[in-house]
Amino acid sequence: MPPGPPVPTLQQLSLFDEAPPPAARPPGATLPSPVPVQAASQMPPPPLSWAHPRSQREIVLGGHRVGYALRRSRRRSIGFVVGAEGLAVSAPRWVGLGDIESALQEKAAWILRKLHEQHEQARRLQAARVDWRDGTGIPFLGETVVLVLDPRATGAVLHTGAQALPGVPRLTLHLGLPQAAAPEQIRDCVQSWLQRQARRVFEERCAVFAPRLGVRMRRLALSSAATRWGSASADGSIRLNWRLIHFALPVIDYVVTHELAHLREMNHGPAFWEVVRSALPGYAQARGALRHEVLPVFD
Repeated sequence: MPPGPPVPTLQQLSLFDEAPPPAARPPGATLPSPVPVQAASQMPPPPLSWAHPRSQREIVLGGHRVGYALRRSRRRSIGFVVGAEGLAVSAPRWVGLGDIESALQEKAAWILRKLHEQHEQARRLQAARVDWRDGTGIPFLGETVVLVLDPRATGAVLHTGAQALPGVPRLTLHLGLPQAAAPEQIRDCVQSWLQRQARRVFEERCAVFAPRLGVRMRRLALSSAATRWGSASADGSIRLNWRLIHFALPVIDYVVTHELAHLREMNHGPAFWEVVRSALPGYAQARGALRHEVLPVFD
């Protein structure tokens, strides 16, 4: 940054001295007009840039620089995909670059919104990566449980602090591991404990909601699916994702009710949602939490 104009010397004041009186103004003198200062909250956001790792072209959309991957294909129209890597464009071989960029400008608002959403999702996922060490917090049934490496413990033991201070987690999970335990050891120990708790809680909640729905669950299995929270089969089998144990009980109850309801209605039609509502009238709020929550990343 280049140096600015000379700074006038100011009279230094002690913390306990009184400030000198303001200098008298000559008769008829007027105060200079104040220079308006734009509030920080009103300042426009700085321009951002996104670049697909295989980008060959670059365009400025709404003041933001966007590098995109262009693929020529036999399709009849121009297509846009905004994913975790960025913007990818597919276009027919006969369409010129000018037409492609005109189409991008027409969709600029949608493209920028999707790029921003992907950026925020990546940021949240990065923040959700677990640092597997003593003192780390893990969500469990909607609360935070703090990991404690305790060689005296056998396996994993949950301690509940009924007198915890406000803002201080009341749950600690004592792991029978030395302080020098490797992150992978801590992760595996915690994951095994969470899966055991998941089976226990899921079985209890299924026993509550199956009679309400008038169905019989014949088998419960845990799932590790990346994109599904649960599934149901016509033979009475239910599969529930063990990662649901991170959520508060109302969210778990919604997924349990959802899958049990499929034992009566193997579809997602109006009759199915009436079955869900009959057992869980406030399911919509829990359903929303399930969609927007970011869970810890186990790696």
